[in-house]
Amino acid sequence: MDWLMLIAAGCCEMLGVAMLGKLQLNRNWQTLCLFLLGFGGSLLLLSQAMNTLPMGTAYAVWTGIGASGGAVLGMLLYGEGRELRRILCIVMILGAAVGLKLLG
Repeated sequence: MDWLMLIAAGCCEMLGVAMLGKLQLNRNWQTLCLFLLGFGGSLLLLSQAMNTLPMGTAYAVWTGIGASGGAVLGMLLYGEGRELRRILCIVMILGAAVGLKLLG
């Protein structure tokens, strides 16, 4: 259950990052609410997951999901570059997060 909360926290982080990008383009109350819900939910779920997971592992996995997810969302939603080197870096981030889970 703790790993599911951690993955959900990473997904909420991605929502917050996506809404941050959207707030730059169009400021409205719905986007602001989703932004706050995304980051607030992310921190709440992360703190719950850290009740049973080691802090270093939980933070690294959460950061990896948020960073790689934010990069992918930037490619899909905001036209950011899709070079092979960039995609390989995202895969390495996710691989490191999976490695921490397997080793921890």
